[in-house]
Order: sequence, then structure tokens, then C-alpha cells
Amino acid sequence: MKQQIFLSSVQKELATERRAIRDFIRGDALFGQYFDVFLFEDLPAADRRADETYLDEVSASAIYLGLFANDYGSTDDKGISPTEHEFDHATDDSIYRLAFIKGSDDSRRAPAMKKLIDKVSHQLRRRRFESTEELLRDRIYPSLIEFLRWKGILRSVAFEREPIPDLDLSAVDEKKVRWFLKRAREGRGYPLAADTPVSEALAHLDLLSDDQLTQSAVLLFGKKPQSWLPASEVKCLHFHGTEPVKPIPDYQVFKGNLFELIDQAADFVMAKLARQVGVRDTGPANTVAYEIPKAAVAEIIINALAHRDYLSDASVQVYVFADRVAVWNPGELPPTLTPAKLKKAHSSVPRNKRLCEALFLANYIDKAGTGVLDVLDQCKSAGLPEPDFTQDGDQFIVTLWRDTFTPARLDQLGLNERQKAAIAHFRRKPELTNAEYQSLVGVSRATAKRDLDEMIKLGILVLAGAGRSAHYRLADKRLINGPNGSPGEAAENGS
Repeated sequence: MKQQIFLSSVQKELATERRAIRDFIRGDALFGQYFDVFLFEDLPAADRRADETYLDEVSASAIYLGLFANDYGSTDDKGISPTEHEFDHATDDSIYRLAFIKGSDDSRRAPAMKKLIDKVSHQLRRRRFESTEELLRDRIYPSLIEFLRWKGILRSVAFEREPIPDLDLSAVDEKKVRWFLKRAREGRGYPLAADTPVSEALAHLDLLSDDQLTQSAVLLFGKKPQSWLPASEVKCLHFHGTEPVKPIPDYQVFKGNLFELIDQAADFVMAKLARQVGVRDTGPANTVAYEIPKAAVAEIIINALAHRDYLSDASVQVYVFADRVAVWNPGELPPTLTPAKLKKAHSSVPRNKRLCEALFLANYIDKAGTGVLDVLDQCKSAGLPEPDFTQDGDQFIVTLWRDTFTPARLDQLGLNERQKAAIAHFRRKPELTNAEYQSLVGVSRATAKRDLDEMIKLGILVLAGAGRSAHYRLADKRLINGPNGSPGEAAENGS
């Protein structure tokens, strides 16, 4: 039985492309065996029903194929077009989605279409095209091949199972294999003992292909993985402000096996965060709490390295800013997942199954697909906003916030640009006087007082002291974060 492709677009504007896609797929020797295309205009006039009914056709389809150009199209009483309804319905129904954007001049697009394209772009990788030929041959053809491989209809060797020619066991770090086996046996009851021969251990983990080392074997246990996979390194950058401004205060490129990369990247981030040392209540050791829970940071870094696209020439990049930690991961979510669905209970859909299996056995991850939910709970318990999950081209980005004053919340509070500058100041220093505010934003004493008083009413600031010693402090001291400025009273500066 052929699988249906639902083609969604503004019909009149993209009539030529719609017909070309239908004819291309039906006429292709391979695609014609597996796909048929649903076009509204192919139906007899008597069978054309209300817009809502076509959402059933979206649900009945294996692929949603969206074309977006300049026009937004007609709208319902809520101001939403059929094209946007169809995209939302495909998203809600976990339909495999493809998106193609015509043209590169975004200034010609209707405002509502710009907004829709922005929504699409933050959920999946969208591809631009200029001509119909480019759309068919360079965009749709490889996308449908990828779908057939994803479904297992077309067989190909997965990257992680590819053998690396002329590489023998001398490239494997035997000590790391022993460490792994010991950890897996103690933590997960793994049957192999720590002294199991390396070749037997790798074979048991399915990391050999006809006795040759695979890409996964080198990533996990190679002595110098980056000699064969240069992009597997992790780049970590630290900035004092909220934007990537040069010179970069701290820029580290980490190399090593997957376990070492995870540990090094997590340690880099934690060293930049403020930490609070508690009282010895139950034992001789002090308790240490970081402004972002360490487990949340580690989970996001692990996910980036475990699920990234290793065919990409890009590396995982970790940015530490004054207000956030952002992890950029080459690749995109599996077709059945969206950023919104990550925040709900969902099944685990690993891109690199053997890497994930090894990380599970080493007790770095769980198999249940609860890692992101755990991060949400950890951030909530720490009084932090939910992380942001966005797709930006061929990069998937996770943002962990260091304080409650996210850009969205600042906009919601209605702060002006001067008051936002004060928030940025408090990320560097714990106090601010009226005179310092005047100098910071270039206003009179009276205007400064009005701005600061308004922030007190909003519960953002408190006024301390009197007379010449009067100064303002944040009501939420967690905003004052470590090495991006002076630590708060309860915080200790992470080096």
C-alpha cells in the first residue's frame, strides 16, 4: 500500500510547484512504488469539503510536505490560515514533516507568513529553494530517500556501524575498556568481567564489523578519536555578558573519547557557575548547590553527544553566558518529536543506538526517555525557568537559564531598555546606586528614580540603606552569578 504525502501550501501562489511535485513523485520509478500525493485541486469539485475535513487527510498521511513562500493565504475567524492549521495538525499527530521555503528575500513575505516560517524553523530543519528544479532534485529527492531509510524500506549501513579500514585494536584504549566493564558490571549487572579480552568486549557490545573497528568503537574507546573523526571534539566558550563578543575570556576545545568529552564539557560549565556551600548537617562534607543543577547540565551535554549527527562537519558547542548556558548540537530531533513534545512523557528515540547503549551501561543515561523530564524537574526545583528547545537550521539548541529574568519574562514585565540594562548590570555586580544608574543609561536623577522605583513595585529590586549609602539590590540574589561578576552574599565564585 502506498503511503500518502499531504502537500500543504497556499494553492494559487504555488500552483506550479504543487503540480510539479505530484508529477515528479508519481513518475519516479522508486517513489512511485511507495508514495502518492494528496492535492486539494485534484479532487472533483463535488468532493471538495470544508477546510476542517482536510485535517483528516493530514492524519491519514505518512508525510506532511509544507511549501512556504510570500502569501499567508485566507484566514478563519481566528486569523489562522489553512496552511498553518495543517502544519499544527501534522505536528500534533507526530506526522513526519518536511518544510521547504521558496526564496531568500524575507522582506517580501506577509507578516503572518514570516511568523509561520519562524515557527516552522524552530521545530525542524527547513530547506530553501529558488527554482522548481532545485526543489525537486536537490531538496525533495534526498528528503524522501532519507524517509525511506528511516522507515527501513531502503537499507543502508548506519554511521555508527561503519567500519574504519586499516584500523586495528592498537587504536583502542584498553584501560578505558577495563574502566567501562567494571562500571557496567557494578552499576548495571553487565555479564562481562573487567578482564575480558578487548576484542571479546567490543564484539559483545556490537562495536565490530567483520572484526574491524566501527565508528562507535573509536568514539567510545579510541585513544585518539579525533584523528579519524575531527568533528567529534567539543568546543566550550565562556562570555562575561549575554552576547558572544570577542575577545573570548575562555575558549577550550576538548578531545578524547565520548566519556571524557562529557566529563570535560560538564566540568567546564560547572566551573563557570556560582555555587553555594551549605552547612554540615548530616556528615563531615559540605553540601554544594550550583545555580543550575549539575545533573541538568550533564544531561543536556550527554544528549548532545549521544544524539548528534556525526555525519556533520560541525562540532557540539557549549556556550556559557551571563544569563544562560546554551548547547548547540549538529542535527535535529527525530521526525516524530517536536520541542514541545520533549517536555511531555515520550519514548526514547536514539539516533546512535550503540553509543546510547554504552552510555546506559556506564550509568550515564537511562533508557526510558525521561532525561529531559528530569532536567525540567531539576530546573523547577531550583526555581529556574524551563529550558528552551529550538531548531536553528541544522543545529538543535538547548538553553538552560541561570536566572529567572529571561528575555521573554523581561518583555512580559514591560521593562524599558534602560531597566533591562540594569538587569545586565546585576549580572556583574550585586549593587547599584541611583548615581551609577544615571551614568549607566544616561538619564537624569529623577528619571533614574522613576525607573528604579518601578522595578521595586514589580518585585525585581529592593532598596537598602539610606542617604548616601542607599543602593538597590535584586530581590532574587540568584541572578548574581559567579565569574560573570561579583558573587552574591550566599554564593561562592566558581573559578
